[in-house]
Amino acid sequence: MQDKLGKGTSTGCAIAVMAKASTPGCTKTRLVPPLSYEEAADLNTAFLRDVADNLLAASALADITGWMAYAPAGSEAFFKEHLPAAIGLIETVKPDFGACLLHAASSLLDAGHGAACLLNSDSPTLPVGYLVTAATALAAPGDRVVLGPATDGGYYLIGIKRRHRGLFENVEWSTERVFRQTLAKCAELGLPVLELPTWYDVDDADALRMLIGEVIDGKRFRTFGSRATPAGATRRILSSLLETSDLARRLGRVHPSSRVA
Repeated sequence: MQDKLGKGTSTGCAIAVMAKASTPGCTKTRLVPPLSYEEAADLNTAFLRDVADNLLAASALADITGWMAYAPAGSEAFFKEHLPAAIGLIETVKPDFGACLLHAASSLLDAGHGAACLLNSDSPTLPVGYLVTAATALAAPGDRVVLGPATDGGYYLIGIKRRHRGLFENVEWSTERVFRQTLAKCAELGLPVLELPTWYDVDDADALRMLIGEVIDGKRFRTFGSRATPAGATRRILSSLLETSDLARRLGRVHPSSRVA
């Protein structure tokens, strides 16, 4: 795949992850504490690797191409170093998050993709089936929006077929009102909505505990429907931190290796 957008890309569904390069002190800072800045940055890299693998797995099942809509400016080398070459790169640096989302979606649609989905980078275990469902729904005739609600009141995915600027303006980003406000905007624009199953973002200590429960302890977030993806890179780094640092103590967790028989 080309590193940058250009005419001649697939006409199917492009899914772009809203991604930040891993820089201690600038990445996943809401996880500090319980993580250190360095641990949070390393976890971000693991998330990006797993989400990229999820995109590639989805592309084997539907007409999907995977992208990273990345920031900050000039960080392309980081993504080339850590991600598969099949993942395309779009530098996306705008004054606010809504403008970043609109820019990424518009760039993909202008390049000839039939639909564009924007995906968070905080859900490494998100089932691949949800991505396939989104792409399939957007391939059907007629305009629509696909939304994947997050447990914190935001959304982990939004998919569109046309540039609807209003979906990304006057939204209270990073609040529990984002999903509800976006649904209202869809209604105002007369856009039907396909709602995917709810999933969780890993952006605070409680969500980190949930993630550890899922990838380390085998506690499923959902007991029905599509299974979570393995998130191998995430599992490896969390397992290492639990074994070699005091992360278990910081999380108020008794790690199995520390239990008295």
